[in-house]
Order: sequence, then C-alpha cells, then structure tokens
Amino acid sequence: MAPFEKSVETVPFKQRKCLATRKNEVCSIRSKFPNKLPVIVERYIRERTLPLLDKTKFLVPYELTLGQFLCLLRNKIALDSTQALFLLVAEKSMSCMSSNMGEVYTRYRDADGFLYITYASQEMFGAPLQAARRPC
Repeated sequence: MAPFEKSVETVPFKQRKCLATRKNEVCSIRSKFPNKLPVIVERYIRERTLPLLDKTKFLVPYELTLGQFLCLLRNKIALDSTQALFLLVAEKSMSCMSSNMGEVYTRYRDADGFLYITYASQEMFGAPLQAARRPC
C-alpha cells in the first residue's frame, strides 16, 4: 500500500457505498430483523489512540440504552485507564446516555436508514509526560 493511500477501514461508510446501495441494505436488514436497528459505528477521523473496530455494522435492540451500547463498545476496545470513550451521534451531538436506541434512531437516523455513531477518546487525568511544561 502506498504511504498516503487510505485503507478501506479509514474511508467512511458513506463514501464506500452509494445511497441506493445503503438504502437497499437497510431494507434487507429491517425485513430480516424487524426488532433491531441498523447502526454504523466508526472511529473519529482525527482519532489516533483508539484502534479501529473489527466491524462497523451493528444490529441493536430498540430498548438498549446508549450507555449500555457504550459499555459494549468499551469491551471491544482496550482502553487505557487514562482514556475516556465518547460517542457522537450523527457526527454532531453527544446524546443522553439514558436514551434508548429506539429514541436516538428515530431522532438522528440518516436518510439512508442507518444511525451513524462516531467514537473518540480524550486524554483524562493529566497530560502525557512529554507534554509537561517546565516551570519558568
């Protein structure tokens, strides 16, 4: 692979497939699993510390809360004790963790029928040692 070539995993799902293909996927998923919601989970484009998930598509029950979904994702990603995991719904907002996925899906689903969630980390409990400043 060329040094600056993007791998398939780093290209957003919306750019890998056209709108018609994504809509057909949602129709197929919803007909096979009427009690589940199709969710796409991707890493924030500027995220450097968290690994990529092994899959991007998830089928989630309506009654699962966003907080419970966050716990499922934390189990899939090995986090350092100084890192927190944040979820951005529809690439723009942090939703209430007590909201169930059905509510979040109804409010933020995309035109193609998928709910897009982006995950990112944040350095917590102090800065890394390299970034520490010396006193004047």
